[in-house]
Amino acid sequence: MSAFPLTRRAALEALGALVLPSFALPALAQAPLRIRAIKVDVSPIRASMGDPTAAWVEEALPGALAQSLARYMAPGDRNGATLVARIDYLYLGPGGGATGGFGFRRTQDTINGTLLVKSPRGGVVAKAPLRAISTYFPMAVDQALVERALQGRVVALAQAFAGWAPRQLGL
Repeated sequence: MSAFPLTRRAALEALGALVLPSFALPALAQAPLRIRAIKVDVSPIRASMGDPTAAWVEEALPGALAQSLARYMAPGDRNGATLVARIDYLYLGPGGGATGGFGFRRTQDTINGTLLVKSPRGGVVAKAPLRAISTYFPMAVDQALVERALQGRVVALAQAFAGWAPRQLGL
């Protein structure tokens, strides 16, 4: 007979005591991300596509990012990071598009950029490339209201980009 009887419960408690701190330490060591400001840099697409497309992205993306990252926003926090979204490339597919399921015409729009998380002192803490795609289904009214249709497509791309931001940042 053993001098030190080890029950199943005691063994599980001992194992838990060894494993639990290894899971808790990384969470305690890394402070949660707090974002105090969002900036959008559209200079690459402003140079290639011009306005009003660049202006539409510049207008739509900050709000979409703020909504997508609402859990991490801290506008008054002096120690918070600044998120810079640089949009490098934007492509609006052809208006006619390919025929999809059920005979609907559709086309894909694409936006490429980089998310930069900057510390309060201005150093880059994290850098994440991001590409988002949205699908556009042309409508008859788009022929009469071309500019409004294009703006809607750009806003949809900005929302798709912002929707992927938390995942790409590892949040």
